[in-house]
Amino acid sequence: MSVSASRRDYYEVLGLSRDATAEQIKKAYRRSAHKHHPDRNANDPGAEDKFKEAAEAYEVLADDAKRQRYDQFGHAGLSGAGMHDFSHMAVDDIFSMFTDIFGGARGRRRRGGADLRTEVTITLADAATGAERRIEFSRHDDCDTCGGTGAAADSKRATCATCGGYGQVEQSGGLAGLFGRVITTCPSCRGRGSSVVTPCGSCRGTGKVVKERVVTVQIPAGIHDGQAVRIRGEGEPGEDGMDRGDLHCYVRVAPHPFFERQDNDLVCRMPISFTQAALGAKVEVPALSGSAELTIPRGTQHGQIFRLSGLGLPDLRSGRRGDELVQVLVEIPKRLNKRQEELLRDFAGTEDRSVLPESKGFFEKFKDYVAGDSGEAS
Repeated sequence: MSVSASRRDYYEVLGLSRDATAEQIKKAYRRSAHKHHPDRNANDPGAEDKFKEAAEAYEVLADDAKRQRYDQFGHAGLSGAGMHDFSHMAVDDIFSMFTDIFGGARGRRRRGGADLRTEVTITLADAATGAERRIEFSRHDDCDTCGGTGAAADSKRATCATCGGYGQVEQSGGLAGLFGRVITTCPSCRGRGSSVVTPCGSCRGTGKVVKERVVTVQIPAGIHDGQAVRIRGEGEPGEDGMDRGDLHCYVRVAPHPFFERQDNDLVCRMPISFTQAALGAKVEVPALSGSAELTIPRGTQHGQIFRLSGLGLPDLRSGRRGDELVQVLVEIPKRLNKRQEELLRDFAGTEDRSVLPESKGFFEKFKDYVAGDSGEAS
């Protein structure tokens, strides 16, 4: 599930009102996860995306700080909040993240670190040339005191009394009622088969603490709004020496005051006067580099489009640049002074509709139309 402007409201995803309690959020997520779990929807290719969408919504709404930011600023307020990128995670890994809801993870295995997601906003000019940005975010990282083991100095590990050292237990309720016999990760030792006798005081035995992180991301020229740059190895640490996850930096391109983007072309709508349209002119038009000169030929019509080759954006893969498309909008003055009105009346007296191709064609058709109706009525 990619991040885009169409991302659904998290309360809508879980079917909740905005004043939902923590317990209501937990129940709604459990219900949604069970409903959309891929094991129960083998013939529905969209079930896994819905399952991951629910997990993303729960991660935000179940965290008071993230929920507050989301309620105030929406999806944009979660930039740099250490969000997991559930679209790149396996379903089993998502289950393992919320053991308090599902009663343990399914089929414990050593996992690589979780991917994270953040956002950065750039200008359209940055998208044309590429840019470099410093990204600040937070992530769960190995505790410096215990090195990620969760144990105090010189503390020993003992065989887990819950699973007898196997790291897994058979679940008799909960998910088992939905999916049949389910083997889950031992909730006491988290699948290790042993537990810490004396936990580390810094991380309280979890082996992880929240740390702030700053990285530099290179944004390539030609990137589109909503696309992501992956920074390998900047996600959360894996288990037992497994590789770290990645950081996915989603790019937002800020609106431009003059241009709209159409693939690699830029569209600019520019007003001109009716005298410029009639007599022709050379005008300055906006360009990403500043301005460019455009020749308006005599007799230009309202809405006509002119192409400035190579003044668009580069293609992300080939580097070939698009064009700038200038659509001229002929403005009619709302107020005329006495002299201007006299001149226009003089001009109107010289007009010959028979030599104006558009007018001639219209009025000839109109004449035939009226004549045809008159004939039918008689």
